[in-house]
Amino acid sequence: MTFNDDVRADTSRVRRGGGKGIAVGGGAGLVALLVLLFTGQDISRFLPGGQQTAAPAQDFAHCVTGADANRYTDCRMVYTADALDQYWLAALPEQGGVQYREPTFQLFEGQVATGCGSATSAVGPFYCPPDESVYLDLGFFDQLETQLGAENAPLAQEYIVAHEWGHHIQNQLGTMATIDQRSTGPQSDGVRLELQADCYAGLWVGHAASVVDPDSGQTFLQPPTPEQIGDALDAAAAVGDDRIQAGAGQQVNPESWTHGSSEQRVRWFTTGYEQGTLAACDTFAAQQL
Repeated sequence: MTFNDDVRADTSRVRRGGGKGIAVGGGAGLVALLVLLFTGQDISRFLPGGQQTAAPAQDFAHCVTGADANRYTDCRMVYTADALDQYWLAALPEQGGVQYREPTFQLFEGQVATGCGSATSAVGPFYCPPDESVYLDLGFFDQLETQLGAENAPLAQEYIVAHEWGHHIQNQLGTMATIDQRSTGPQSDGVRLELQADCYAGLWVGHAASVVDPDSGQTFLQPPTPEQIGDALDAAAAVGDDRIQAGAGQQVNPESWTHGSSEQRVRWFTTGYEQGTLAACDTFAAQQL
């Protein structure tokens, strides 16, 4: 989606620069990416030890307006976070009955220390429940296109961030605490959790063009075009378990799925986008995913 040129965002909202983390070699990194893509689980147990390093901190002084968000990926992350906050600030109390707490959002390079353990960019974007934080290495967006076959387009990027925000909403609603997140299979709790986060992402996309920036009084985003929605759907399909397994040269094995098939992920994003309510995203009540 396209941000309106004159909107403003709080650049202190997003942190940048890694803490101390562990270095991971290529083979282990690919496995971690396939296993942990878009997950809210404790990632530390999947990663080997290594040398600790620290990444230099950077700022967002160049992210002044919505026009900058349309031009620069890091600025787009700042503005997407602000737009997600403003949406859920109103929607979560109204539809979920709880007050919204902003998650921490950290962009990092290479490696980062989290409340779930140390992680590298190999694990992809993730949400850590203990510290209520979303972590993202911007290099993942290049991998989305070169390794997973989706267009590295603005709404594809925003969908990824909105999915991780969806995990934060699940954490606030208590969903994560009541299910078996380690179960696998096409009807498992783990898959239902991920598909619900996709649905929450679609829900935000459907409402995003009506969310007002309190600083400028304008809406953050312009309505998405059909082509932009297609970019988001392509990204959702690209991270389906069946697509990832087939792309890695493996036999497609539904019983090992942790995030759902391409078809499921596209369908639940579309459900959120078209129906527009938390209730419509109740994947745990759905008899068939």
